[in-house]
Amino acid sequence: MSITFNAAEILEMAEEIERNGAKFYRKAAESIDDKKTRQFLLDLAVMEDNHEKTFKEMKNKLSDTEQRPVTFDPDHEAVLYLRAMADGHVFDIKADPSQKLTGNETPEDIFRMALKAERDSIVFYVGLKAFVPAEIGKVEDIIAEEMAHIVTLNQKMGELKQ
Repeated sequence: MSITFNAAEILEMAEEIERNGAKFYRKAAESIDDKKTRQFLLDLAVMEDNHEKTFKEMKNKLSDTEQRPVTFDPDHEAVLYLRAMADGHVFDIKADPSQKLTGNETPEDIFRMALKAERDSIVFYVGLKAFVPAEIGKVEDIIAEEMAHIVTLNQKMGELKQ
């Protein structure tokens, strides 16, 4: 049985990733006493909220034609890859990373978890690019922002060790 996704379904998955990311950052911020670190996590949550809005806007711009699979993929590798992600074999896009937080994590623990989630989202968005028409998409911009989150998280981890 062949399972296919259209651009709208892929964008819905992306929205879910961003919602979960924002939820993670907000919950993580609740357990942090340091005001500066707490604000940093809340700022990341707002960025994830903005990404979710961007994906929603992209989905709303799709025409009926663009909602059909348009990628030349005779071996169905892109669809199989996205299906593996959706099924949780690469990473579970529906999993709520905030549920992994116990409230006892150090800022470094939180940053490590966030780094993994950011890397996973980048992997997904690279696959997403094949399904979203370039003229309506800002996927490259979001990938760049997620990469910037990784840089910033790494810098914050370095500050903790000083």
